[in-house]
Amino acid sequence: MKKLFNKSLITNLLAVLIVVTGYVCPVQQDLMKAVGFFALSGAITNWLAVHMLFEKVPLLYGSGVIPNRFEEFKSSIKLLMMQQFFTVENVEQFIEKEEREGGKVLNLEPILNAVDYDRVYEGLVASIMNSSFGGMLMMMGGEDALKPLKEPFTEKMKLILTETVDSERFKEALHHSLDAHKIGEDIVDKIETVIDKRLNQLTPQLVKEIVQTIIRQHLGWLVVWGGVFGGLIGAAFSFI
Repeated sequence: MKKLFNKSLITNLLAVLIVVTGYVCPVQQDLMKAVGFFALSGAITNWLAVHMLFEKVPLLYGSGVIPNRFEEFKSSIKLLMMQQFFTVENVEQFIEKEEREGGKVLNLEPILNAVDYDRVYEGLVASIMNSSFGGMLMMMGGEDALKPLKEPFTEKMKLILTETVDSERFKEALHHSLDAHKIGEDIVDKIETVIDKRLNQLTPQLVKEIVQTIIRQHLGWLVVWGGVFGGLIGAAFSFI
């Protein structure tokens, strides 16, 4: 509250100075006193109003409104974030935009590289050996007779899988399976959970500090303008 305190202090000191001047100045004493007292009352009233926003003042009903209503502030913060920023529609549009700009629904190259082609080959050999051809192959050297096929088989499998995932038919099927709306709902649910968790950590003191940080530089001017308009009103009344 340093900036607010400085503005308030300077305004109140100026108002007091005008009042003192009204008592010692031989000219226009009534005018100076009226301006000073009205300015001082306006500045003090506005300072008290600002103070009551953030602090509980004994015997003054309604003071400390921000810490007292911090649950409502938390709900408002969540409502603002969920309804204005993290809506299902916004997230869905973001996902669809990324898909269009990215050229691919997903980059499946790491998945293809992670395929254990040796195990695929071993599974193929086991199937052949357990089939009706197994006995015939045993007479030709068994599994060793198939070893020359391992490398060509692996290369062919990689080529087939790569062509498959790059085909338009596969992309279209994958795009339909990745429902942007459903993904958006899941993301929003997760975001809401994170926001709830963070908001539950907020205390009345922390909420007060957040609001103060946002608006405190403007609140000091309430005190200043309270003193200015109070002085003008005092000047007007001095002529009545």
